[in-house]
Amino acid sequence: MKDKRQNELKIRTPVIIVNFKTYEKGTGKAALKLAEKAEDVSRETGASIVVATQFTDIERIAGNVSIPVFAQHVDPVSYGSNTGHVLPQAVKEAGAVGTLINHSERRVDPEIVKATVEKAREAGLITVVCADTPRTCKKLAAFNPDYIAVEPPELIGTGIPVSKAKPEVVTDSIEVIKKVNPKITVLCGAGITVGEDYAAALRLGTEGVLLASGVVKAKDQHEALLNLAKAAKKK
Repeated sequence: MKDKRQNELKIRTPVIIVNFKTYEKGTGKAALKLAEKAEDVSRETGASIVVATQFTDIERIAGNVSIPVFAQHVDPVSYGSNTGHVLPQAVKEAGAVGTLINHSERRVDPEIVKATVEKAREAGLITVVCADTPRTCKKLAAFNPDYIAVEPPELIGTGIPVSKAKPEVVTDSIEVIKKVNPKITVLCGAGITVGEDYAAALRLGTEGVLLASGVVKAKDQHEALLNLAKAAKKK
């Protein structure tokens, strides 16, 4: 096994964050194989690629690849009596360097987002908060996460990228987020599948993408990742 270097890793932009969700092709041994493909493509192209895995796969993947690994969710809890919750420090110790928060499939109230960002930061985790509208982006930007991923839920998994179907959602979100905190990095999610979707998102002013099925469910995962990685150079 390779040495764990997750705590030393920095996320470069533009970035491709691949959410493995709970797809069969992103679980267990298959998850490790996919993470290794992402690592290979990152080395081949120089692209910044992050993988967000299930909790049970974090330690195995973080111990075997040199690219950053994220958790898909954490809870705003501390050490103690919190059975069934996900402790930020636990995923950090397992090798994760960051976490998704408020994904459309794991929505939480704004106050929970705020508390989770704070607890994740205490644990030394990078925070990627998901939001569906410019209004929501403005509210969540006040909590000062590291990243905000704009993802209208109606487009997730459709193959219809928000960067093309609703470009105004992306540009308006960037505007309101930067007014609240210009240091927040804005990502584009929902419907991102191929390299052109990634390039379109970058042209709109985002600094990366959050995607899942376009890579995880692809017949040729390596080729799907390579297509995305090369797109950033052609924007």
